[in-house]
Amino acid sequence: MPDRKRPKRAGLPANANHQSPNHQSRITNPQCPKSPRGRSGDSRPGYLLFSQGEAKPRRIAQNSVELTTATRSPSLIRALRPYQWVKNLLVFVPLVSSHRLLEVDLALAATLTFVCFCLCASGNYIANDLVDVEADRQHPRKKVRPFAAGAFSVPVAVLSSLALIVAGVSLATSAGRAGVATILVLYVALAMAYSLKLKRAPVTDVFVLTSFYVLRVVAGSVATGIILSGWLLAFALFFFLSLAFVKRYTELQGVDGVMPGRGYTTADGRWMHSIGVSAGYMAVLVLALYINSPEVTKLYSRPVVLWVLCPLLLYWVTRVWYNATRGKMVDDPVLAAVRDPFSYAVGLIGAGVMYAAL
Repeated sequence: MPDRKRPKRAGLPANANHQSPNHQSRITNPQCPKSPRGRSGDSRPGYLLFSQGEAKPRRIAQNSVELTTATRSPSLIRALRPYQWVKNLLVFVPLVSSHRLLEVDLALAATLTFVCFCLCASGNYIANDLVDVEADRQHPRKKVRPFAAGAFSVPVAVLSSLALIVAGVSLATSAGRAGVATILVLYVALAMAYSLKLKRAPVTDVFVLTSFYVLRVVAGSVATGIILSGWLLAFALFFFLSLAFVKRYTELQGVDGVMPGRGYTTADGRWMHSIGVSAGYMAVLVLALYINSPEVTKLYSRPVVLWVLCPLLLYWVTRVWYNATRGKMVDDPVLAAVRDPFSYAVGLIGAGVMYAAL
């Protein structure tokens, strides 16, 4: 007598009756079983999935990230990149280098500039991620960024970016800091040009990244009225050029062939390494020349003590590039420095040396 097969219920696996009640069976929506898209009009990869006891489908993306209301807030915070705000501390460099950090009015002016740059920088980061979303999805590390992962829509990104930038410029303007507002507008315009075009121009992109650092230092000078010395500008140029090359060199790690969204290939890593290390050492050379110049006596009574800074900085720059070459560096060297206890130790020793030289 032939075996009689039990009929399968539509949309359920054959062994559904053998599953425990608490087990969630994930099945594809029967209305669109072959669709690679979660819902109509949604370009994000994934599938609509049902669980037992659920009235509505849930989305499971291909990168295993479930986008719910609870996860959107942390995603928005990550999109602002608050860890990048440490770069905006460069507005305090003129105060520190001139030994006027304890003057309250100047410190407040620099703090206001810091807040304005945080707002504008976060707006630029959102705009950059929006423009570069397809390239980020192909990058082994950047694909987890909120917009690359599909956490937010385009209108939300555009409105958030505009609101942050307008808030930053308006804050500087309302506080009577027209010079700072002008630098912010220049910074935003340059950042937008970078996101739309310049980031795909080899070599040019690295110098634009360097200018972002230098503009922060200049903004601190404008906000406080402290005139920058040629020594400080020269040091900042070479030092941040080295960091910009570290960023691009690190981004090449793990990329086979052409870097998505950039004009570089893996073969460019060799000359990037050479120029980046050279730029870092040039910054140390500028520091050594300053220590040996007559201008140093205007701020330091024992400038000979400052010579300790040279081997200290040489070691730090060499270690950064060593880690980058070994693949131990994250995409952003500033973020790597913030997470590196050794960098804090170098900073504390350097501060102690400068205090001893007073």
